[in-house]
Amino acid sequence: MENLESIMQQVQIASIVLSVLYIIAMWKLFEKAGQPGWAAIIPIYNLIVLLQISGKPVWWIILCLIPIVNIVVLIMIIHAFSKAYGQGVGMTLGLIFLGFIFMPYMAFSGSVQYVGTGGSTE
Repeated sequence: MENLESIMQQVQIASIVLSVLYIIAMWKLFEKAGQPGWAAIIPIYNLIVLLQISGKPVWWIILCLIPIVNIVVLIMIIHAFSKAYGQGVGMTLGLIFLGFIFMPYMAFSGSVQYVGTGGSTE
């Protein structure tokens, strides 16, 4: 039983560390796009800012509430987000499946810069 408690405690610590890293990365990416960094820590508002950076309409938040549709919409938002930073499909797939690695990479890499909505991947 002690072993299980120890494992659960380690999982909680890892979860907190990854969450903090993700928040810091989002903060930095929002600032790269000229948006307020603190928006990364405000629920719902961070999605609004993400939609603005991605060039998608704010009413897409409603689509994010519909089961199944939300998966497709979030993939579209993530792809538009990566394109706004001059990245392509590879970065989109990385953000979807390994976001805890690719989000900090985008935030702290000097080669990844905000290029605007529908940015160039060249």
